[in-house]
Amino acid sequence: MLDLRSAKKLDGLKLHARDGEIGHVHDFYFDDVQWRVRYLVVETGAWLVSRKVLIAPEAVSAVALATDEISVGLTKDQVRNSPEIDTAKPVSRQHEVLLRNYYGWPGYWNGLFASPGMMAPALAPTPPALSNEAGLAAETHRPEPRGDPSLRSAREVSGYALKASDGELGNITDFIVDRASWRIRYLVVDTGTWWSGKKVLIAPAWSEGVDWSASEVAVELTRAQVKSSPVYDPEKPLSAEYADRLHDHYERPRFSETASARDDG
Repeated sequence: MLDLRSAKKLDGLKLHARDGEIGHVHDFYFDDVQWRVRYLVVETGAWLVSRKVLIAPEAVSAVALATDEISVGLTKDQVRNSPEIDTAKPVSRQHEVLLRNYYGWPGYWNGLFASPGMMAPALAPTPPALSNEAGLAAETHRPEPRGDPSLRSAREVSGYALKASDGELGNITDFIVDRASWRIRYLVVDTGTWWSGKKVLIAPAWSEGVDWSASEVAVELTRAQVKSSPVYDPEKPLSAEYADRLHDHYERPRFSETASARDDG
């Protein structure tokens, strides 16, 4: 069953742990390689001095739009004692490793064991202990974990300009998230004055690249192609039939085909 959700409609939802409410969704962090949501940024409120915490989709057990709630398989104590991460700064890979080790979530950066529900492999046998001298040398030359420039804030990217091959299309106003894989399937683009503010969907896979410094996304489409595409109505559920019509219009593999090729990373 198709389960595509507007990120805006998920924003602000209350998060419930096994033993009570822990806060509400404030933002989403996604990676700009696979365009997959990697963390929900949760504003905890007064019970945790308004600290913001990161919760991976692996912890989400249910999303109930009818009651504006997201359930996670964690306890409030687990969240309280989790590694503190300053969400006002870029999240480093080192902090991600600490967080994922704490919760037991698998890493996603190697492209393995990243789908929700998949388990990390068993740990390799511990190697023989090094001599003091060799151990000191190994510690000295151990590479530092690099920062993770691929994590992006949905709040920040919302508002980016979208450019066709022959001019501007509009601005990104929302993201359509596949709840089964937490992959961003479409960018919602407000066309502004050039097409009466109609909204259209563009898949990240159709982009030629993102200029993060200029806050622009370029797509290999013309304005005429976009203007003749099926209009997106955010007030209506996004159906598989609409998605297939959209992909047919752009002569791209149908959503049902691309989604079934999922989703290993």
